[in-house]
Amino acid sequence: MISKDPIFVPGVWGPYFSAMVPGFWLNEGGQSVTGKLIDHMVQGHPAFPELQAKATARCQSIYAYLNSHLDLIKKAQPVGFLTVDLHVWPDFHGNRSPLADLTLKGMVTGLKLSQDLDDLAILYLATVQAIAFGTRFIIEAMETAGHSISTLFLCGGLSKNPLFVQMHADITGMPVVLSQEVESVLLGAAILGACASGDFASVQEAMAKMSKVGKVVFPRHEDKKYYDKKYQVFLKLVEHQKEYLAIMNGD
Repeated sequence: MISKDPIFVPGVWGPYFSAMVPGFWLNEGGQSVTGKLIDHMVQGHPAFPELQAKATARCQSIYAYLNSHLDLIKKAQPVGFLTVDLHVWPDFHGNRSPLADLTLKGMVTGLKLSQDLDDLAILYLATVQAIAFGTRFIIEAMETAGHSISTLFLCGGLSKNPLFVQMHADITGMPVVLSQEVESVLLGAAILGACASGDFASVQEAMAKMSKVGKVVFPRHEDKKYYDKKYQVFLKLVEHQKEYLAIMNGD
């Protein structure tokens, strides 16, 4: 998040002046190893070998296969509703923002004895949702401190996953803007290079000329009530984790 004036947000890095866009202050609120978390949840499931075989047979990535499998099993309901009784707290590697607590652990509630491909797909979905809820948690902390946020801009590997993008739109209630250039981090390097070579007078001018919006993904506002409920559960998970820790550390 950038702002014209410095805003201090507890648990969020910054503000740093001109760190990303010259003349603006930057706050960085992030979650650690989110891509690795998704890999961990999927690859550690007993149905992972079956998933690999089926994805390979279709010449798909495992995540493209999982996304299509979720569409098959959702029936008439929105795909996100498959996790009505499965909830994940994603801090398997501690919390970076907004709690800044490296002692926190991951949590999953709602597990069953079944271990088939449907269960793997739904656990994958719940993990993606948990990361999006973590984004919402950070956004709320930033807004409480004084930021005004209405749009998300996604780049990087996970932005190539349509389920990840849609869940971020639905759970935050904000439109998600994707760059026309898929490798947008490389485009950022090119923008800096173009400024250094004198082709543009400023980073802002280079950004305006060299970058374009590729797609805007809008939230499904009709699902807001469902995700608000899941977000309440999300916050209860960390609250309960701290209660468990207090019990175990007590006399």
